[in-house]
Amino acid sequence: MSALPALPALAAGLCDDAAVFPPGSLPLPEAVPAHRRHRSAPYAGMVGPFIVAAPALGDLGALVAPGDRFDLVVTVPAGPEHVPAVLEEAAALPLALAGIEVAVPAGTSPAELFAALDRAGAAVPVFVEVPRDERRPEIIAALPGTPYRAKFRTGGITADLHPDEAELAAAIGAVVAAGVPFKATAGLHHAIRRTEPGTGFEQHGFLNLMLAVDAALGGAPEEELAAILARRDGAAVAAAVAALDGGRIAAVRERFLSFGTCSITDPLNDLIGLGLVPGSMLRGGESA
Repeated sequence: MSALPALPALAAGLCDDAAVFPPGSLPLPEAVPAHRRHRSAPYAGMVGPFIVAAPALGDLGALVAPGDRFDLVVTVPAGPEHVPAVLEEAAALPLALAGIEVAVPAGTSPAELFAALDRAGAAVPVFVEVPRDERRPEIIAALPGTPYRAKFRTGGITADLHPDEAELAAAIGAVVAAGVPFKATAGLHHAIRRTEPGTGFEQHGFLNLMLAVDAALGGAPEEELAAILARRDGAAVAAAVAALDGGRIAAVRERFLSFGTCSITDPLNDLIGLGLVPGSMLRGGESA
């Protein structure tokens, strides 16, 4: 039996498994075994940690099998003051805690945010979900020199949760200029910018984000980044990504670390369809 081809670097660890979150909302007892299957599939190298919200940690413990060795990331929607309790609860699980993602509640100032995170003293990567309000510039400006990273919400279950190209371009430009790694969450179900059938929501494409990060690293202005995020020609976007050499891909992935998705196979199928990942990453050539 011939060995499978290597997963391209652009896709390595790209997709955090957020199956339990909307719109997929897979029940936790189904999501855990599904994650195990992803981790043993030919495309396992594309799969990042399993993501759960802090309130689900108690239920997760009963579902973890003795042989489970997958990584865990916990979201803390209630804010930074709750991080110590989450760290304690996660430490009781037989899984490796790979990170914490912390929301910034309304009324929490940037100074209060970072003071609370410093007190928590987490020994794992901490991602700050940068709010879409007047606090965003100050929070991004404060991240360099700290151990904290950024997280951007790029969609959701209502239209207002989807930032437009200009807003997302400004966020990407700011973190790239500041040298801050980031991840994205929600809405990035597909590789290319599109209008979602049924809802009419404007969804960003994760390959568009990669190209925007590459352009930002080259000093492109926000207007150019916004134009890249708006591109809908899948063949052209895929060709531009394929033209990036190894060094540029590595630089992009050092900034754009991953994105949370409720489906691992939708992004995989897109990458296969665009010719960026070999179809043999699917067992027997079956559709994911």
